[in-house]
Amino acid sequence: MRAGFLVVLLWLGMHEVRAVGFPDSADGVLFHRFAHLAVLGFSALSCLAAAGRSDGERLPWALIGSGLLAWTAGEAWYTIVLWDDPSPPIPSPADAGYQLFTLLLLSGLVMLLRRRTRSISTTSWVDGLIAGLAVSALSAAVVFETLNRHVEGDLLGVVVALAYPLTDTMLLVVIAVALAAMAWRIDRRWALLAIGVVSFWLADSLYAVTAVRGDHESGGWFDIGWWAGMLAISAAAWQPGRPRSRVPPDARRLIAVPLAFGSIGLALLLYATVVPVSRLSVALAAASLVAVMARTLLTFRDYVGMLAHSRQEALTDALTGLGNRRALERVVEGELSRADDDDQLILVLFDLDGFKHYNDNFGHPAGDALLVRLSAALATFLDGRGQAFRMGGDEFCALFRPGPSGVQMTLDGAAAALTEKGDGFLIGCSYGSVDLPGEARTPADALGVADQRMYADKRSRRSPVAEQLRTSSGMLSHTAIPSGAADRGRGAPRRANR
Repeated sequence: MRAGFLVVLLWLGMHEVRAVGFPDSADGVLFHRFAHLAVLGFSALSCLAAAGRSDGERLPWALIGSGLLAWTAGEAWYTIVLWDDPSPPIPSPADAGYQLFTLLLLSGLVMLLRRRTRSISTTSWVDGLIAGLAVSALSAAVVFETLNRHVEGDLLGVVVALAYPLTDTMLLVVIAVALAAMAWRIDRRWALLAIGVVSFWLADSLYAVTAVRGDHESGGWFDIGWWAGMLAISAAAWQPGRPRSRVPPDARRLIAVPLAFGSIGLALLLYATVVPVSRLSVALAAASLVAVMARTLLTFRDYVGMLAHSRQEALTDALTGLGNRRALERVVEGELSRADDDDQLILVLFDLDGFKHYNDNFGHPAGDALLVRLSAALATFLDGRGQAFRMGGDEFCALFRPGPSGVQMTLDGAAAALTEKGDGFLIGCSYGSVDLPGEARTPADALGVADQRMYADKRSRRSPVAEQLRTSSGMLSHTAIPSGAADRGRGAPRRANR
């Protein structure tokens, strides 16, 4: 099959050299007007052959191959009946094959796109819209204006004549959306499809202009746009589909390409200030710039969303979901900036007792699961009273305003929430509190005072946990993992709890 494509490429190159450099030379057998039908037939049949060999993409390539076959049939009619007519009638039976090709190709491309990308983002659709509007504005400036001045006859003929640039634009939009959905990282398959569609668009546009002026010459230099376009589409069917890349795309490329298409619209608007251009072209060019502004707003929205997500991650403990030390300092700083001498805000630091022995005997996954359970218990207790934070390791913090129950009852309840007893283990806590703003005016001072009092509390008393650990250390070394701890540990990240 590769040899066949190379032979056809060689023939196309020779034909173009002859059409451009030696237009008056004799046709001969090699460049007879029917010779190009062999090229078209080869393209259609090779595409259908590739569809037959494909397992997961047989239907879309069968549709595309059938479209190429329909275009070949339309071209055969045109070659036999209308080849020497400088201004062929519109519509004709050939137009049926040409338009059927567009519909089948469009359907196949959409199916390939859906298989290539599970979902298409709004920005990808907007990128495709920008490209479509910019190309439509360009077509309107050249093709539509020419057709508007020259096309005469019944309504059907006008509709068929205008259908070519419209359907070409639809194909270009689909290609642009596909490439945008792939973050403009083009593989060989979609590169060939894009080349084929662009070649058809250029050839159709040039044909529309020359046909309505009555100076079209069949087999001219730009006819290669159709023939090479069909060959490129057929070659795409033989290219392997590249799996979707997991590598993050280059952000500069994502915004640079739609801006490049938008610049086409801007250039047309500037051109319209010097040379008269159709209103349709101006409207489409302006719409492309509006789409660029919409794309910029979407990019800004995504950036703000990512920034908010990053900020949230920076203020959240990854294991427990509580606020971290940075979040605590921000909250305390904000509270102190609004506080007066009559306000009372209690900051208390907790340090778990017995957690090291628990980790040593039951392992880090079980220890992580324990931290998750205790943090959830503390957050539940403080709900409606204050906020809970994890400082790191086995240290927690609570920030609350005294309620009707008073400070000490709240402290005792928070300490109880950080207590868990099981088969062969007991987890408790030591703590130290500070009254804000009476005893500290900055977050650093508040944490320093609370930390000193917490360790003083740990040293000044032998907690029930310490006593149990002293008397039952031998038992702990032979105790099985607490019931459910291992299972709960699977849901926690596999990381050391520090």
